[in-house]
Formats: sequence, C-alpha cells, structure tokens
Amino acid sequence: MKIAIIEDDKETQGYVANGLKEMGFTVDVAGDGLAGLLLAKEGTYDVLVIDRMLPHLDGLTLVKTLRSSGCSVPVLFLTTMCGIDDRVEGLNAGADDYLVKPFAFSELAARVNALLRRPKTTVELNSLQVRDLEIDLLKRLVKRGGQTIELQPTEFRLLEYLARHAGQVVTRTMLLENVWDFHFDPKTNMVETHISRLRGKLNVGGKPDLILTVRGAGYIMDGV
Repeated sequence: MKIAIIEDDKETQGYVANGLKEMGFTVDVAGDGLAGLLLAKEGTYDVLVIDRMLPHLDGLTLVKTLRSSGCSVPVLFLTTMCGIDDRVEGLNAGADDYLVKPFAFSELAARVNALLRRPKTTVELNSLQVRDLEIDLLKRLVKRGGQTIELQPTEFRLLEYLARHAGQVVTRTMLLENVWDFHFDPKTNMVETHISRLRGKLNVGGKPDLILTVRGAGYIMDGV
C-alpha cells in the first residue's frame, strides 16, 4: 500500500511518514502544493494525506484540481483549520475525511485504515472541464464559454490528454507517446504545430490561453 503525505511542516511530515512506514506502508512526501499535485498525479497511491495550508498551491485547490482531472484516490485532510465551515469546505472540495491538528497518530492510522477498507470504484468520465472549457468525451464535442469549437481527431486527442493532466507539466515525449503513439522522436515540429493550431482554436475571440509553455519542460493546461 502506498501513501503520499503533502505537508510543509517538516516535523509533522516526518512524524506521520515514520509512523506509517512502521505500519508497513510505502510513503512518499512533498513539501508544497505544486510538488504534491505532481506527486499525486504521477504516482499510484491508495491514500493521500494533505495539509490545507500549503505554499505555492493550497490544499483545497489541490484537491479540487485532482477531482476535476478524474483522480478518485481517498484524501484525508490533516490541518489546523478546525471550524465547522472549514470542515464542510474541505469535504465539499472532494476530501473523504478531515482530521484536525494536534492529533493522535493512533487516530490518524485508524482513519487511514478506514479509507483503505472502502470499496474501490471505477468511475468512467464522460466529460472533462478546465475553467470555461467543456469536453464531452462521448459526443467528441468541445465548447468554450458555451461556444462550440470544431477540432480534428488529432487535435481532440491532444486536448483530451492535456485536460486529463490539467495542472501537470506534460513533456513532448509524453505527447508523442500518448497522442501519436510514437515511441521515438520523429525529429519534426508536429507537436509544436498542433499545439499552436489548438491554441488558435481555443483562444478565438481573445480568450486567455489555457495551454501554457513551460520553457525547457513542455506544456501545462492551466486548470487552477
């Protein structure tokens, strides 16, 4: 069983990680929200333990981003934000449980085990949404701000892949493998060309760019 701990307080992070390791779990850690988002999306975890007050990307936005991209891994918020409204907000954002600091490790362990006992369900997404962009996966229909956008089949696959990984940097190699099924570099600029065409269609009417270039790394669809 694998657990990710996304917590910026080193003492709490180490305490929880060591305790879960002693229980036999494999544990990965991240110290800020953006690193945690990448960790959660790239890894295969059984439970995510997430602080709400994180640098770079707060825990609430992190969980909302994960849920909007189709991630259904159980989430336990571990936080000092203890008000009723805070708990309700956290659970409504997509968390499965909520534990307030200071806490007893025995209670945290019991809550983690309770999440692990829940039957796993497979949810087949019929649609994706990133900001004002809507993608109907069944009808192969794309709308932005309610306006229909006509895409070629390759453009649709490219957009779908970027949307499924919203908030995550995707490399040129990842796009070649998952959109074109190329497991080698064709030494052409077809990725760049398709990204440019897709941007032109998505940004019609002067709408802000949803697909950002991360210099030296790849692209990211801004879902925050």
